[in-house]
Amino acid sequence: MSTPVVDLRVWRVERLAPALLRMATGRRQLRDANGLRFAKLLGTGSGRTFTPGDADLQHWGLLTVWEDTRASDAFAGHRVPRGWDEAAAERLRVRMEPIAARGQWSGEEPFEPAAPGRHEGPVAAITRARLRPSRALSFWKAVPPVVDALTVAPGLRLAIGVGEAPIGLQGTFSLWDSGRDLVDFAYRSPAHVRTIERTQPSRWYTEELFARFAVLEVEGTHRGSAP
Repeated sequence: MSTPVVDLRVWRVERLAPALLRMATGRRQLRDANGLRFAKLLGTGSGRTFTPGDADLQHWGLLTVWEDTRASDAFAGHRVPRGWDEAAAERLRVRMEPIAARGQWSGEEPFEPAAPGRHEGPVAAITRARLRPSRALSFWKAVPPVVDALTVAPGLRLAIGVGEAPIGLQGTFSLWDSGRDLVDFAYRSPAHVRTIERTQPSRWYTEELFARFAVLEVEGTHRGSAP
């Protein structure tokens, strides 16, 4: 099995109504994209509480997983990214290759690498969880200390909250200088370690996923900066 190619696109738009329409119609329009293994249209936010108060209504994302680089490159001319590109005031695209992944997203394992590996250079991480409604309040209280630690973590280039719905389907995308920086935060930051230790006893999630990626290309900017 070939290692999939993963692209995350984030667009900043000035007009909300057309963005909402593209979000509503994009999933159906993606069905004819050749070589597409998995796709999610995403809202974005600060990721501070993972409630609607975090929402950033100017930034929207698209995560795609491809059979190979050729399919990913060809997608640039597809009507979905072309429509967003034409409307966007700012664009960011991060191309990645999975290094390791565990868990599921909507019952699938979209980021399974051909073989787990090491990577020297920038890395990215995606976390995603389906929140158990009865445990939501406990989860929301646990999030802010982790976000405070993340914002000052050495080696962090970019962190974005992402989600498929305002509540209950949330995640993060983060970009790091190196795998060591990511591991140091994940396993040595006291706030993050405490949250990991609470995850199973607290039964926050009905589904969760964590994936780590080698960053192959970064193109464009987010909030005026190139990560």
